[in-house]
Amino acid sequence: MKKGRKVLLAVLFTALLVLSGCGKYTSSYKAVGFVHNNTSESAFMDFYLFDGTMVFKLRNSTEGAQILYDARLETGRAVVYYDCGNGSVPLFTINGGETFSTEAGELAKGTVYLIVETENECVNGSFHFGLE
Repeated sequence: MKKGRKVLLAVLFTALLVLSGCGKYTSSYKAVGFVHNNTSESAFMDFYLFDGTMVFKLRNSTEGAQILYDARLETGRAVVYYDCGNGSVPLFTINGGETFSTEAGELAKGTVYLIVETENECVNGSFHFGLE
């Protein structure tokens, strides 16, 4: 009976590890003055200092939809990627002092990941995303 319990615990522990580590991308960052939100159709992050990776997960319900985005960064450099099932693809790069607003992509239906990665510490930035 003791051996049976050990086997059951080992199976449950393994299942827990597998289920908890199923995310395709993970966020990892250090930040100051950081506010962010993520719904199924939009996401944003505003910060004073940010260094690392932030991942947003959106749900595209329309074939051929586009990503609408605007970004602003006082100093630093960041690259934004998106993945709608075919691996991550660069969406845009922003350098300190730049501000822009535009749209891109022709997305397939399904999950869309937006990945913001800084190349160094970024100061006073804002990233807003939506699907249309």
